[in-house]
Amino acid sequence: MPDDTYDLFAMVPSAPNAEDKPVKAAPAKEEPRIFSVAEVTRAVRGVLEAAFEEVWVEGEVSNFRQQASGHQYFTLKDADSQLACVQFARGTWRKAVQLADGMLVQAKGRLTVYEARGQYQLVVSVVQAAGAGALLAKFEALKRKLAAEGLFDAERKRELPKFPRTLGIVTSPTGAALRDMLNVLARRAPWLRVIVSPARVQGEGAAAEIIAALDDLNTLAARGIAPVDLIVLARGGGSIEDLWEFNDERLARAIAASPLPVVSAVGHEIDFTIADFVADLRAPTPSAAAELVVPDTAELLRMLEQWDVFLRRHVLAALESAKTQLAGLARSGLFREPAQRVEQAVQRVDSAEQSLARAALAQIAGLKQRAESLAASLRQHRPDQQLALLRERLATLGAQVSERFSRHIAVRRERLARAKDVLRLLSPKHTLERGYSVTTNADGKLLRSAHGIAEGSLLVTELRDGKVTSVFSNSTSGKKAGRKKIAE
Repeated sequence: MPDDTYDLFAMVPSAPNAEDKPVKAAPAKEEPRIFSVAEVTRAVRGVLEAAFEEVWVEGEVSNFRQQASGHQYFTLKDADSQLACVQFARGTWRKAVQLADGMLVQAKGRLTVYEARGQYQLVVSVVQAAGAGALLAKFEALKRKLAAEGLFDAERKRELPKFPRTLGIVTSPTGAALRDMLNVLARRAPWLRVIVSPARVQGEGAAAEIIAALDDLNTLAARGIAPVDLIVLARGGGSIEDLWEFNDERLARAIAASPLPVVSAVGHEIDFTIADFVADLRAPTPSAAAELVVPDTAELLRMLEQWDVFLRRHVLAALESAKTQLAGLARSGLFREPAQRVEQAVQRVDSAEQSLARAALAQIAGLKQRAESLAASLRQHRPDQQLALLRERLATLGAQVSERFSRHIAVRRERLARAKDVLRLLSPKHTLERGYSVTTNADGKLLRSAHGIAEGSLLVTELRDGKVTSVFSNSTSGKKAGRKKIAE
């Protein structure tokens, strides 16, 4: 849709700001744009389609008509309004209900505008009898949930075996679907072994029976009881209510978890269930499933005959080519003188053997001469005598080192004893032992003179057998008052 069509819905420009500077002259008034009917209709269509996604509408069918092309036109109406509808024969729409005037139906589609008449209408993709909407809503919700989990992804779909040995079928043993499948299988693959795992395929509780039957076939294959290669879930057509058990979430997860590939063949070609989306392959009908899972024996025989003709032709051509090559080789010199060629080869081998023997003998003689020369040199230098002299010299050096080390230790010990005596004589303790004393202040600083000592200072005098604390006074020449002997 052209951008200029949106001018139809543009907002009116706002008034100028009061703070703006006044203009000298007012701008010229623009002439209103004149739109064509087609432009207006196209703009309405764009707005309508952008505002609505697919919708469900319920109403009574009226004015129903079907064209020769297959397109269907009708009107949905209720007590207050009516809506034009069209259902095209091509596309992805689903004819689940044969429409007729007076029917109460639910239609799903997208809203648009038929520009030729300027009339809005609903382009229908799905139509169903009223009352099935709740089931369809549940179907769509479960479909979205499982799709988000990846159960429908193509990457997890498994390929079916081309030549299955045993086919497992989960279906009702009395249904027409089983008879149709067996007829097709007997015609296409009479060698195929079929195992039917019976289950109800309609009504409440049927999904649980289908799951159990599916598990039974997987168990037979896992335990090696029967070489089941794939499984087909089969049921004939019916209404959405009849097929509802195949929309069970538990069944969908059981199909996804099945170790064996699963083919879903439920209903007719227009019927879709959750089992169809999660299965490894969806067949439109049970009979179509029988044709899809096994090759046609007649077609295989035709292929084998074609390969037989092809291989015969190519083998005969290869044999003729080989005969021609063999004839050419037989005429060549290699086949005319084979003995001479062999004799010449034997002579070359003998000559090479003699040359190798002479070279080996010469190499051995050279090595022997070198070994004798090395032995003579070794005897001349007498390494045993050299080792004995070195051991004797090493012993002498060891004795010298031990003697020098002992003398050095003795000298060090004598010097240490003399130093000990000198330190003992110079020690303050030794001086105290001779009757002298040492006086310090309260901080432990040694006092050498009475000069500079403050009146009342605390003095500590250390004697030979203890300490005396006194207080200094200038009134006497000695130490007095407050003396106290403190034992060490």
